[in-house]
Amino acid sequence: MSGPDKPKVIGEDWSDERVRSFLELSPWDQNLNPDHYVLTRAYESMRAEDFERFIGFFVAAGRDLNAQDGHGQTLLDRVSQHARSIDYARAMEQAGAKRKAVSEH
Repeated sequence: MSGPDKPKVIGEDWSDERVRSFLELSPWDQNLNPDHYVLTRAYESMRAEDFERFIGFFVAAGRDLNAQDGHGQTLLDRVSQHARSIDYARAMEQAGAKRKAVSEH
Protein backbone atom coordinates (compact mmCIF):
# COMPACT_ATOMS: atom_id res chain seq x y z
CA MET A 1 0.00 0.00 0.00
CA SER A 2 1.31 3.44 -0.85
CA GLY A 3 1.09 6.26 1.65
CA PRO A 4 2.41 9.65 2.65
CA ASP A 5 5.95 8.32 3.06
CA LYS A 6 6.18 7.58 -0.66
CA PRO A 7 7.74 10.15 -3.02
CA LYS A 8 5.61 12.26 -5.33
CA VAL A 9 4.93 10.44 -8.59
CA ILE A 10 3.77 12.57 -11.47
CA GLY A 11 0.69 11.24 -13.25
CA GLU A 12 -0.30 8.72 -10.57
CA ASP A 13 -3.93 8.87 -9.44
CA TRP A 14 -4.29 9.11 -5.68
CA SER A 15 -7.30 7.60 -3.96
CA ASP A 16 -9.22 9.57 -1.34
CA GLU A 17 -7.86 7.12 1.23
CA ARG A 18 -4.27 7.94 0.32
CA VAL A 19 -4.95 11.69 0.30
CA ARG A 20 -6.70 11.46 3.70
CA SER A 21 -3.83 9.42 5.14
CA PHE A 22 -1.82 12.64 5.47
CA LEU A 23 -4.20 13.73 8.23
CA GLU A 24 -2.66 11.00 10.38
CA LEU A 25 0.90 12.30 10.14
CA SER A 26 2.60 13.57 13.28
CA PRO A 27 5.67 15.79 13.45
CA TRP A 28 8.86 14.13 14.64
CA ASP A 29 9.57 17.22 16.76
CA GLN A 30 6.95 17.98 19.41
CA ASN A 31 7.78 21.70 19.05
CA LEU A 32 6.40 21.75 15.51
CA ASN A 33 2.79 22.78 14.94
CA PRO A 34 1.05 19.54 13.86
CA ASP A 35 -1.35 21.29 11.47
CA HIS A 36 1.45 23.23 9.76
CA TYR A 37 3.51 20.05 9.54
CA VAL A 38 0.68 18.08 7.90
CA LEU A 39 -0.08 20.90 5.43
CA THR A 40 3.59 21.17 4.50
CA ARG A 41 3.99 17.43 3.95
CA ALA A 42 0.86 17.37 1.77
CA TYR A 43 2.05 20.38 -0.25
CA GLU A 44 5.47 18.81 -0.80
CA SER A 45 4.04 15.42 -1.77
CA MET A 46 0.87 16.06 -3.78
CA ARG A 47 -0.05 17.40 -7.17
CA ALA A 48 -2.23 20.52 -7.00
CA GLU A 49 -5.47 18.65 -7.71
CA ASP A 50 -4.76 16.11 -4.97
CA PHE A 51 -3.73 18.90 -2.60
CA GLU A 52 -7.04 20.67 -3.27
CA ARG A 53 -8.93 17.50 -2.28
CA PHE A 54 -6.71 17.17 0.79
CA ILE A 55 -7.54 20.73 1.86
CA GLY A 56 -11.23 19.79 1.84
CA PHE A 57 -10.54 16.80 4.11
CA PHE A 58 -8.25 18.92 6.29
CA VAL A 59 -10.88 21.62 6.85
CA ALA A 60 -13.64 19.04 7.40
CA ALA A 61 -11.47 17.51 10.14
CA GLY A 62 -11.41 20.87 11.93
CA ARG A 63 -7.72 21.50 11.29
CA ASP A 64 -6.14 24.99 11.14
CA LEU A 65 -5.32 26.25 7.62
CA ASN A 66 -3.57 29.24 9.18
CA ALA A 67 -1.25 27.23 11.41
CA GLN A 68 2.19 28.81 11.67
CA ASP A 69 5.68 27.41 11.70
CA GLY A 70 8.29 28.36 14.30
CA HIS A 71 8.94 31.62 12.45
CA GLY A 72 5.30 32.69 12.41
CA GLN A 73 4.83 31.87 8.72
CA THR A 74 1.78 30.05 7.38
CA LEU A 75 1.99 27.56 4.54
CA LEU A 76 0.08 30.04 2.36
CA ASP A 77 2.83 32.62 3.05
CA ARG A 78 5.44 30.10 1.87
CA VAL A 79 3.48 28.81 -1.12
CA SER A 80 2.70 32.35 -2.30
CA GLN A 81 6.43 32.92 -2.85
CA HIS A 82 6.62 30.19 -5.49
CA ALA A 83 5.47 31.03 -9.01
CA ARG A 84 4.67 27.39 -9.76
CA SER A 85 2.44 27.05 -6.70
CA ILE A 86 -0.42 29.31 -7.78
CA ASP A 87 -2.90 26.40 -7.83
CA TYR A 88 -1.88 25.36 -4.31
CA ALA A 89 -2.28 28.91 -3.00
CA ARG A 90 -5.64 29.26 -4.74
CA ALA A 91 -6.92 26.02 -3.15
CA MET A 92 -5.89 27.24 0.29
CA GLU A 93 -7.40 30.70 -0.19
CA GLN A 94 -10.69 29.27 -1.47
CA ALA A 95 -10.87 27.15 1.70
CA GLY A 96 -10.36 30.24 3.88
CA ALA A 97 -6.59 30.41 4.45
CA LYS A 98 -5.24 33.88 5.09
CA ARG A 99 -1.83 35.31 4.49
CA LYS A 100 -0.06 36.50 7.59
CA ALA A 101 0.03 40.26 8.10
CA VAL A 102 3.01 41.96 6.50
CA SER A 103 6.00 41.23 8.71
CA GLU A 104 8.29 43.87 10.10
CA HIS A 105 11.85 43.84 8.80
